[in-house]
Amino acid sequence: MDDRETLNNVDHGGGPATPSRGQLLGRILKSFGSRLGQTGTAADVHRVIAQCRQLVHERGEVSGARLASQVLDAYKALDPKGADAFFGLLATEFAPDADDIRRAADAFSGDPSASNLQRLQAVVEPPRQELFRCLNTAPGGTAALVHLRKQLLDRLDQHPEWAPIDIDLKHLFRSWFNRGFLTLQQIDWRTSAVILERLIQYEAVHQIQGWHDLRRRLQSDRRCYAFFSPALPDDPLIFIEVALTRGVPSRVQPLLDPDAPVTNPERCTCAAFYSITNCQEGLRGISFGNFLIKQVAADLGSALPWLRTQATISPIPGFVKWLKHSALPAGTSLSSEMQAYLERVSANEATAPPPASLQVEVRRLCAYYLLRAKRGRAPLDSVARFHLANGARLERLNWHGDTSPKGLSNSLGLSVNYRYRLGDVERNHEAFANDYEVVASRELQMLANSFRDGSAASAGRRRQR
Repeated sequence: MDDRETLNNVDHGGGPATPSRGQLLGRILKSFGSRLGQTGTAADVHRVIAQCRQLVHERGEVSGARLASQVLDAYKALDPKGADAFFGLLATEFAPDADDIRRAADAFSGDPSASNLQRLQAVVEPPRQELFRCLNTAPGGTAALVHLRKQLLDRLDQHPEWAPIDIDLKHLFRSWFNRGFLTLQQIDWRTSAVILERLIQYEAVHQIQGWHDLRRRLQSDRRCYAFFSPALPDDPLIFIEVALTRGVPSRVQPLLDPDAPVTNPERCTCAAFYSITNCQEGLRGISFGNFLIKQVAADLGSALPWLRTQATISPIPGFVKWLKHSALPAGTSLSSEMQAYLERVSANEATAPPPASLQVEVRRLCAYYLLRAKRGRAPLDSVARFHLANGARLERLNWHGDTSPKGLSNSLGLSVNYRYRLGDVERNHEAFANDYEVVASRELQMLANSFRDGSAASAGRRRQR
């Protein structure tokens, strides 16, 4: 009998010959102990699970918070194999009872009264959710649960049976990190060193190269905003970096130069969003960016009324992957020069962006990718999905817009501008939400349409003639 069969038998039977729940739990732990190869680890997991059961039934607030701290400390002390065993038991031992659900559903079906509905709702909710609420009462409980989910997500692909745990945590986090509970703060050089250090640590789009680089990103022609939760006061949930520029930038590298001269903000006409970073891996799937970018756009429009444009300069993370792994539309093909350059990119041998001779072909391919390549009905590109869902418009492709190694390997050195026009944001958002309509400039629409008229290579040659 394997572990899952043992676990599935926990609630079976009920006659005189049925082992007690304690005996069954002992069998489970023995099975885990055999698999782990060390009975000490199994005993540690047993103690944590026993404490979890005690915590769910604890009624005193002070004693409950103390026990919650003990449970979290005991969990943190588990080795990786013990953590796996803990998640395995958490998925099964704290699941809702199918028989209780069936009886409550039958009762509600026969008599859809408020009391029967309340009973059904109570038995449908997994006991795990109550356990997580209790753990959240411990000092630092929220941060610990966010970290717990990160560890869970790191192994979820190998353990799909843990998915119910993730569903419960995500459900609770959506309430605990509701936009109404978050505060928007502007980050500047006077912000606490703890938070500034975390910006350096978390930045995922354009790595911050130490304190000198960070200081330049917080000068008078720059803005940085972050969402914070009262439960994580010194740990940003998400932050966005903005450059005040003269016109919409076409290249990101000048914005990242730590020695670039500071521009007078009053002479700038554009707020360029050049980086947005989700900081907490344990909050993956909890949306903050759509609220953040819209509020920042509104605040900048109010604080700096002379700005005429708000736009991004964004990466195109999936373009090269699409080129290498997706079939092009019928009747289209890549030029031999393009294929050779892609091979160099794949082998990490491309140290420079594509030559000018490939510009027409690359731009057409990328326009088609952004407007026509789909995941279901939505755009295939993750950054495009984010900004279009927020109500932005696809504005412009930038040749050699990001010539960093990451820019070359992901997008052949291209970047893209998404424009946020406050008067159009809601209309664009509704068009995308209802029909997945991609709102794009006429230039990009023409580029994408011209790609479909024939092969990318031949289209490029026609344009060059």
